[in-house]
Amino acid sequence: MDLVIFDLDGTLIDSEAIILGAQYETFAKHRLVHPGREAGLGIVGLTLDIALMRLAGLDKPDDALTQTYRDVFGAMRHQAETDPALAEPLYPGVAEMLSVLSARSGLKLGIATGKSRRGAEYIIERYGWNALFTTIQTADDAPSKPHPGMILQALAETGAKPERCAMVGDSSFDIEMAVAAGVTPIAVSWGFQPATSLVALGARHVLGEMSELPGLLDALATEPA
Repeated sequence: MDLVIFDLDGTLIDSEAIILGAQYETFAKHRLVHPGREAGLGIVGLTLDIALMRLAGLDKPDDALTQTYRDVFGAMRHQAETDPALAEPLYPGVAEMLSVLSARSGLKLGIATGKSRRGAEYIIERYGWNALFTTIQTADDAPSKPHPGMILQALAETGAKPERCAMVGDSSFDIEMAVAAGVTPIAVSWGFQPATSLVALGARHVLGEMSELPGLLDALATEPA
């Protein structure tokens, strides 16, 4: 592999608490009934306006709803500095895995996330990843997942070929995006959507823990073209 692209929410960082908390508060402010945890996590990965539109059962994005969520989420980010319950910790093994892969000659790392550019940069700065990722694609840079635009732009920026690229994610949107872009779809088992549904959508491999990824990439390198 020449390029490995990662999703953020549900793949590298456990942002469930702050995302659901912001959703519930936003819906309450707009006197809407939140459809529950599974539905709330099921739209993570889409760009924010589309995600909230689907979650609220609307026919089109609602600018006021989207802005309320941004305001609520931003306030919770500040609150997270003193409230560990709202923290966005790395999943076990992520830091070690990134350290291993970043040391591999010729391998580039990337991000493709439904977060805004500002949201992605917050996470990158927080974890000291400023020099780690060669390409970072966000909701501000391309159409919403599962459109393949984020991956196609990452390929163009790095010069990688689709057959030499993998996408690691936890949602149907990640897997469908990878399939549409012609790269290897790799699912994680700890994210916001069940791995069985991701396999049905085309995930070629499912990671039981992040430490498995370097070995999987080695195995993929030996597969016949």
